[in-house]
Amino acid sequence: MPRSMWKGAVSFGMVSIPVRMYLATESRSVSFRSLCPCHQQPIKQKRHCSVTDDVLEWKDVIKGYELSKDQFVIIEDEDLDNLPLPTARTLDITEFVDASEIDDELYLKSAYYLEPEKTGLKPFYLLKLALEEAGRVAVGKIAFHDREHMATLRPHGKGVVVNTLHWPDEIREMEDLNLPAEEIKIDQREMAMARMLIDNLTEEFDPARYHDEYREALEKVAEAKAEGHTIEVGEDAPAPRVMDLMAALKASVEASKRGGKATPANQARPPRPRVVKDKKTEAKETQAEQAQAETTAAEERTGKPRRRVARAS
Repeated sequence: MPRSMWKGAVSFGMVSIPVRMYLATESRSVSFRSLCPCHQQPIKQKRHCSVTDDVLEWKDVIKGYELSKDQFVIIEDEDLDNLPLPTARTLDITEFVDASEIDDELYLKSAYYLEPEKTGLKPFYLLKLALEEAGRVAVGKIAFHDREHMATLRPHGKGVVVNTLHWPDEIREMEDLNLPAEEIKIDQREMAMARMLIDNLTEEFDPARYHDEYREALEKVAEAKAEGHTIEVGEDAPAPRVMDLMAALKASVEASKRGGKATPANQARPPRPRVVKDKKTEAKETQAEQAQAETTAAEERTGKPRRRVARAS
């Protein structure tokens, strides 16, 4: 486990539980480096003073809070460490709510693990077990990364997970979306077919069944290009056509019964990528295939394995 990113206490009524907080997730997304087109090496992004155009090293850059246009007050690291804010060192629990009352789809942001200090083991697990028995989630506030966060604490496995939440004024409304003013009328046969499809595909959630195919595909492209190959993809998918909803539902239900997935009527199957080899590589592989064919033919004529002779590459 990496080093903790926050150290403080969980305030639980008159009880104070010393804890450390760790990131519960890590980004595995694909990242690219910016390269010079001539030398194909990383470029450097330099920081320039807007007054003298001098280049500054990152270690020389200081923080400034803009009071008004071009008027700044300098903020030191010590100022951030000594903010007159209780939540800078304490995750203050203010209430307990039923888990179903929190709109996880909109409010949840990041996840963190809590680890109790030795002196806080008993109150830490008292809080965890009490939350489990009550079926409640603790709600409070905590400050880190230069801002204050609304947060929840909930039992998870052997420990407790903290989830930071969006503030209410950060949640956008849906009024600007092009949504139907009236409820769409659904045929009962279509509804029954859709429910059957859902029932057939219902499983216990197992995240291990899912993996990042985008990253795998990009790695294959990078490896192929490093070996002098290129990746060719078939023709573009045809434009979608009007879908017969009932026919699509029936095909999907039949496929789900067989344990497969139907390709929607308005969606073509994705083209399969094909590795295109350069002429030099292709010539070597052709030569190797011819040698293998000659060896096999000789063995069939004589009935004895032919002595292999190493070929110079």
